[in-house]
Amino acid sequence: MPDGADETGYTWCKAPRLSGLPFETGALARQVIEGQPLIRDLVAWAGGNVFSRVIARLVESARTLIAMEAWVRALEPEGSWCAQGQMPVRGRFAGLTEAARGALGHWVEVEGGKISRYQIIAPTTWNFSPRDAAGVPGPLEAALVGAIVHRDEPTPLSVQHIVRSFDPCMVCTVH
Repeated sequence: MPDGADETGYTWCKAPRLSGLPFETGALARQVIEGQPLIRDLVAWAGGNVFSRVIARLVESARTLIAMEAWVRALEPEGSWCAQGQMPVRGRFAGLTEAARGALGHWVEVEGGKISRYQIIAPTTWNFSPRDAAGVPGPLEAALVGAIVHRDEPTPLSVQHIVRSFDPCMVCTVH
C-alpha cells in the first residue's frame, strides 16, 4: 500500500508499458493499427494530436453505426445470452478487450474458491500513465510537452483540449 505521508512519491498510478514503451490507446490508435486510410493519412500529415484524436472518434462513430446495423440483424432474440460457469478453486485468469476508450485488461487470481488478487488496467490508465521507473513519460504527459500556456490563463485552454482529446474517464486517476 502506498504511504500517503510520503511527499517524495511521484504517483500511485500504474505505468503500463508494452515491451518497455508507453502506448496511446483509443479510437486513433485502433484505426491506425487497423490501417483505416483516412486516419493513417491524417496522422502522417498532422501527427497524433488533438485534431487527429477528435477526427478519429468521429470517423469511428460513423463506422460503428454501419457495423451496428449488421450486429442487430445477426441478433437471435430467443438465443442464450449468458453462459453459466463453475467458479474455479484456484487459478490465474485474464480478460482483454477493446472498450470505447481503448485497451482494457482484467487479471484475477483465485485461491480457495475466492478472489485473492485483482488487477485492472483501463484505457485511461494507459493514456494517463505517469513517468515510469526509466523516466519515460506516458502518452498524455508527452502530448502536453510544448503546449502553449498564456500567462493570463487561469486554466490553459490548450491543456484542456489536449487532456480531453484523450477521452479520459473522469473517475480514473489523473495527475
